Amino acid sequence: MADELIFYTNPMSRGQIVRWMLEEVGAPYEPRILDYGTTMKDAAYLAINPMGKVPAIVHGGQVVTECAAICAYLADAFPDAGLAPPTTDRADYYRWLFFTAGPVEQAIISKQFGLEPEGEQQRMAGFGSLAMALDALETAVAGKDYVAGDRFSAADVYVGSQLDWGLQFGTIPSRPAFEAYVALLRERAAYKRAKEIDNALIAEMQAANPA
Repeated sequence: MADELIFYTNPMSRGQIVRWMLEEVGAPYEPRILDYGTTMKDAAYLAINPMGKVPAIVHGGQVVTECAAICAYLADAFPDAGLAPPTTDRADYYRWLFFTAGPVEQAIISKQFGLEPEGEQQRMAGFGSLAMALDALETAVAGKDYVAGDRFSAADVYVGSQLDWGLQFGTIPSRPAFEAYVALLRERAAYKRAKEIDNALIAEMQAANPA
């Protein structure tokens, strides 16, 4: 089908971000659950994403990978969902969507790996340091309901997901601005539907493979 939308994911992955975005979009999609080390590394899936990682979507035969790119793509592909600002008003939308996908995520992962740039290294690293990246992100959400303008957008799905995950698992230190921003997003119906779906899948996987 020309408009077929296939979603490749694993519930214990960044695929949770795209699941939320898909629920916000409201278009029908076909989920395909892949396993780490097996189906995620099969030739059939590597033809879709040579990295052998999820998530990925195939929409009308077009492949999109990388969570931020998928969120931006879906917002444009399904304009009736109203998940992207007008093209003349997308500065904050693009800025914070890709800042969070780039410097913020890099800073978080580097910290988790025990790599913390100091001195001249901070000039070379695009994210500077985790504190610098989070200070910048805080300016985007402090005192605001949404990161880009006065309405919810795909940028909130991505930025909100990163903050939601980081606050839950301690990779991002709690700050009042982050907590307030995420609390509002957690009340969205699509967020709750997505979490219910993925949590149920996680429970099934754990029951099938007890430790």
